[in-house]
Amino acid sequence: MVTLFAFVGAIALLVVFHELGHYWVARRCGVKVLRFSVGFGKVVYCKRSARSGTEWVVSAIPLGGYVKMLDEREGEVVPDELVYAFNRKPLLQRMAIVAAGPIANFLLAIVLYCVLFVHGVPGLKPILGDIPQGSPASAAQMQSGETILSINGEAVPSWQELRWRLLELALRQGSGQRGEVKIEARGATGAALFHVLDISGLEARDLDGEFLDKLGLYPYRPITPPIIGKVVENGVAQHAGLQSGDRILRANGVAVQHWSEVVEIVRGHPGQPIQFDIKRGESVLNITVTPQAVVESGKTVGKIGAAPQIDKLAWQALYTEVSYTPLEALGRSLRKTWETSAVSLKMLGKMVMGEVSMKNLSGPITIADYAGQSAGMGVAAYLGFLALISISLGVLNLLPIPLLDGGHLLYYVAELVKGSPLPEWAWEIGQKIGIAMLGTLMVLAIYNDVNRLISG
Repeated sequence: MVTLFAFVGAIALLVVFHELGHYWVARRCGVKVLRFSVGFGKVVYCKRSARSGTEWVVSAIPLGGYVKMLDEREGEVVPDELVYAFNRKPLLQRMAIVAAGPIANFLLAIVLYCVLFVHGVPGLKPILGDIPQGSPASAAQMQSGETILSINGEAVPSWQELRWRLLELALRQGSGQRGEVKIEARGATGAALFHVLDISGLEARDLDGEFLDKLGLYPYRPITPPIIGKVVENGVAQHAGLQSGDRILRANGVAVQHWSEVVEIVRGHPGQPIQFDIKRGESVLNITVTPQAVVESGKTVGKIGAAPQIDKLAWQALYTEVSYTPLEALGRSLRKTWETSAVSLKMLGKMVMGEVSMKNLSGPITIADYAGQSAGMGVAAYLGFLALISISLGVLNLLPIPLLDGGHLLYYVAELVKGSPLPEWAWEIGQKIGIAMLGTLMVLAIYNDVNRLISG
């Protein structure tokens, strides 16, 4: 239910703001708006404004919305109202009305980010974990335990910001940007450290996943001892006799010191028995556990339904909350919105060119899933999710695809250059092309959603 309400609430908010952009500018330009609808399909609720004559409608399918304006191309207009028709307005006014929807989405993102930055953004401190030998981070002499302070002179207060900055720089490669990144850090002893990290080895396909792994950058995690903190009700571990507080000494005769070693052994033995030597109180027990075989990302792994005992204080010390003054927050929200839009366009361009997998396209199922997850994590996470989706909606609608706002703007630019409106047949062909393109994208996005659900 949290996922459902979070998804419907997100779509309603984003659609209302988008359509309000069209509506507000249309009214300022003297265009009569016949209907303002949230959703498509059958009308569930309708109220007509006595002053403007606009129908305010809620429709059955809450996956979009529309603003219907008085227009001679969509029906007969009485002579007295021709002055209020959209198609009779000057070209620049029509362009402003069409562009107002995506612009409203960008403005909403700016407001959401501003609120978020003033409230405080929770995040993981940019402290490095183990550095794999032979990785770019190792070649740059980066060390476990050091805290990253800045990248190319820009402060990185959290791990999320570190990842974002490196993603931006990786996308700029091939555009005259060098693959060397200057990093300032503070060592575990407090000493100032400076590194030059080479990211030129990153390829476009690496950006599909966790590209920081290829650079050898992993967040620091406190050492978790192999002590069971919780077992899943009716899970494999519980049925085998494992209990909370059990300390795993050995697995198949191999001594283990960290929980990660236990996870590695369990995942590597799906459906195969594992002999655990367990210390429970003063006793040492031998318990056989056969991990359940589970398909995860196309690979069969083992799981037993047990979680480690967590040192909450050690983990809490790794988290931080970054906040700014209202003026600083406004500047950062403007920049964040611009950068996110630019990165979205670059990733989309790389998808079109075949450099990045089309699997990155997401549809309504994934968006609903992320809405529920972010809502469950708190207000800050949900606001960040709303801002990101609002930017995505704005960018998507500005694409030069017929049926979208960007497609209409393309026609109007052609009209501006040509000096007269395009013929009706050009609009009709564009509509058919737009339907085909958007239909294909939607099918692909939903296929990706279903595939993610099936593969885990």
